[in-house]
Amino acid sequence: MIDHLGITCADLPAAAAFYDEVLAVLGHRRLMDHGVAIGYGTHQPAFWVARAGGDGPGREAHVAFSAPDAATVRAFHDAALRHGAESLHAPRMWPEYHDHYYGAFVRDPDGNNVEAVCHTATDGD
Repeated sequence: MIDHLGITCADLPAAAAFYDEVLAVLGHRRLMDHGVAIGYGTHQPAFWVARAGGDGPGREAHVAFSAPDAATVRAFHDAALRHGAESLHAPRMWPEYHDHYYGAFVRDPDGNNVEAVCHTATDGD
């Protein structure tokens, strides 16, 4: 069900130092670093920490749900829009993540960044 999730922080270098060490104890490590977001995991990034856009409570969370194929990602996006979600990113390939990453991102009613992702898509099929 959950593909990956992310939290935000006020101080990314401090959060990175913290998660680098505490997640290493659990057998995980930093796998990706985009400068504004860091992905941790064992084989693929499953937990992300990103620099927050604002301060205090109410910073958005990010959760990505697994989808079996690109058609399901598109259906997720359509259903979310029917329920009033804001489209953050329409369904598309995300080669900057990896060659078969197909995802769509919406903002849920509480302001969270919610995604559906398929890791086996080819050209959005």
